Amino acid sequence: MDFFNILEIIIPSAIFFAAPLIFTALGGVFSERSGVVNIGLEGLMVIGAFVGVVFNLTFADQFGDLTPWLAMLVAMVVASLFSLLHAVASISLRADQVVSGVAINFLALGLSLFLVKMMYGKGQTDQVEVGFDKIDIPILSKIPIIGPLFFSNGYIPSYIAIVLAFIVWYVIYKTPFGLRLRSVGEHPMAADTMGINVARMRYIAVMISGALAGIGGSIYATIISRDFSHATISGQGFMALAAMIFGKWHPLGAMGAALFFGFAQSLSIVGQAIPFLRDVPTVYLLIAPYVLTILALTGFIGRADAPKALGTPYIKGKR
Repeated sequence: MDFFNILEIIIPSAIFFAAPLIFTALGGVFSERSGVVNIGLEGLMVIGAFVGVVFNLTFADQFGDLTPWLAMLVAMVVASLFSLLHAVASISLRADQVVSGVAINFLALGLSLFLVKMMYGKGQTDQVEVGFDKIDIPILSKIPIIGPLFFSNGYIPSYIAIVLAFIVWYVIYKTPFGLRLRSVGEHPMAADTMGINVARMRYIAVMISGALAGIGGSIYATIISRDFSHATISGQGFMALAAMIFGKWHPLGAMGAALFFGFAQSLSIVGQAIPFLRDVPTVYLLIAPYVLTILALTGFIGRADAPKALGTPYIKGKR
């Protein structure tokens, strides 16, 4: 097996595993750019995965090939509404945002597992039969060398995630909405004096983070795990949070970090097909994403300055 063949295995797999992390990390960028810490990304992914799989299993016969797309949209809406719990606690009630996020994680997992037990009589759902199909991007997949590596044998949501990162960059840095979003995360009192409704902007940001995390969870469950159980989302939300920090709260940086973590996750699946990894014990490949996450956050990214008002509830009239 030559070097190009190895890349043909690694790169599509890395993009495939990175897609849920990209969606969720971009959601985290919205929330934290507005000044609200969102540790609950893991729980929001759990809700998205649960809703996506249940919708898929329930309506696959009626909607056919449209099912995974509709499941993704429903998961987006439900996770966005679920994130309101975090928004109300953090913004309106001024609760500790880290504690609120942890509560969201526990509530999401407990509630979804309880509903799975009620609906299916066991600890996990049935296997999803209708999922996303692999495609070759027209024209681009024919480009020599680059085409087979990046634009062949991939899933549409993976490409949507990458395009979305550039759209989010434009929205946050080139639009009035993005300017208001960043202002309430940096100096909410100054934003307030300019007539910006700080609470409303933060509510919108948290709900967007819920929507994108819900999409990430739905994609992960539909493409990768193919069912829902207690172990379907096992740290991916925290990896997305790490990707956001690794990317210094920047959409394109978060996407790059998510691709890096996606590559690490893919090693546990494709490692046995790569000659120089074939003899590495599988357990080492399984823990590689988490080890790399820790290493990335403890000295390999330089100084990462969070939004100045991150984690601080805003009380009108108080500095």
